[in-house]
Amino acid sequence: MAATGDDRDAAEMPRRVPQSHGCSREQPALDGIIGQGRRFAEIVERINRVSVTDATVLITGETGTGKELVARAIHRRSRRSSNAMVCANLAALPHDLVASELFGHEAGAFTGAVQRRIGRFEAAHGSTLFLDEVAELPPGTQVALLRALQEGQFERVGGTQTRTADVRVIGATNRNLEEAVRDRLFRRDLYYRLAVFPIRLPPLRDRREDIPVLAGHFLATSGDRLGRAFEGIDAESMNHLIEYSWPGNIRELQNVIEHSAILSDGGLLHVPPVLLSNALPSSGSGPSPSLNRALESNERRLIEKALKECNGRVFGPGGAAARLGIPSSTLESKIRRHGINKHLYRPLV
Repeated sequence: MAATGDDRDAAEMPRRVPQSHGCSREQPALDGIIGQGRRFAEIVERINRVSVTDATVLITGETGTGKELVARAIHRRSRRSSNAMVCANLAALPHDLVASELFGHEAGAFTGAVQRRIGRFEAAHGSTLFLDEVAELPPGTQVALLRALQEGQFERVGGTQTRTADVRVIGATNRNLEEAVRDRLFRRDLYYRLAVFPIRLPPLRDRREDIPVLAGHFLATSGDRLGRAFEGIDAESMNHLIEYSWPGNIRELQNVIEHSAILSDGGLLHVPPVLLSNALPSSGSGPSPSLNRALESNERRLIEKALKECNGRVFGPGGAAARLGIPSSTLESKIRRHGINKHLYRPLV
């Protein structure tokens, strides 16, 4: 399923795709979600089944696998589709403001709250609330969300009046919530309320059969934006795309295709191997194995130090990624590669 930096771009599907070296001319698609393999078909089947219900959905998968795109597809096919889906990226919100963002606040509830404000849960009445990075919920807000899910009731911060809202919640996370529950970082009862219908999105490296059609789609959209005509992708480049490990998943694939398209004048697209240097074998003499091990060890120590200083938080202005000066998706990839348990650095609930 296609995930991009801007899901709206991925949802604007072209009618035709350049046919060359494995790029099919017609694409199976569901609300901008693209694929042709068995895993893709399984995801589409789960989307179709849950969309017609009001069940809470938990979408899991690595960064860049298309979690928000799947959430939007579920919403568009639901009975709530006449109302706009409301989104909240919990990793981008300061912990002390999450409750206010979700449930609103009364005037004077805290410093800076000069007037009453409704929260996103209230704004999503009759619609869908998409909670991205739901694992980042602070403990106190987890309790409030559990009540909202069970009873449809909540209070604004600083208020005493109980309010109700008819909201369908779709959560998403790139973390292992079952592990977070075991580590007492996430409430078990809230996990079960969120995971009524789980959808697991596989990483791109586990659905390589979809790479040609995804690459063809991104080439078509890039060509439209650039005003250039592309015939397809050359065979050598396509082989490299299929063999690459894609740590950034579909979002990284889109970036690679768009970067290559900018460098090209049209015709058959060539993908510069340097854009895939993390996976392709080096043609020159690289660092010695001992130096590689030393660099890896130092990188691990730096990551662990940053996680300790940030209480295990990766995302946001106070997270380890910002402290290290790298994208949060890159840090998540490095954490997985080093086998670091970031939950060990979080304070106990």
